Amino acid sequence: MTQNRSMPPGTIIPELVYDDVATAAKWLCETFGFRERLRIGDHRSQLVFGGSSLIVVARGGGRASRPSRGGVTHGLMVRVEDVDRHFERAKERGANVLSAPETFPFGERQYTVEDIGGHRWTFTESVADVAPEEWGGRRAGAGNP
Repeated sequence: MTQNRSMPPGTIIPELVYDDVATAAKWLCETFGFRERLRIGDHRSQLVFGGSSLIVVARGGGRASRPSRGGVTHGLMVRVEDVDRHFERAKERGANVLSAPETFPFGERQYTVEDIGGHRWTFTESVADVAPEEWGGRRAGAGNP
């Protein structure tokens, strides 16, 4: 699997929606011991804890937060080795496609579907190793990978 400096560690990465990303990230770090790895504008923040991570997303500011069935407050991002093959399987088996596979400047190819319970799933494949600074991300704190 391709490594990508723009992606946080982990295979399954929760995306949690908050009204204020900076306040939520600070609270999660101070209260639960997360460490902020990367800040993306004022709409996303990657937090790490051990070898795992989560992404804080601004309400209305990302895939996990698009309204559906009363509003979404969370989503899951899952790293896979072949996002196109995975997409075809999900589509054939009836997943509600929200966005087809697309390659993004941050080195990831992703698609998003909704499951039978209305939960958002974004599947991602690293296709390039891209430094966050190349697309507008900024590393947070000292000593971040």
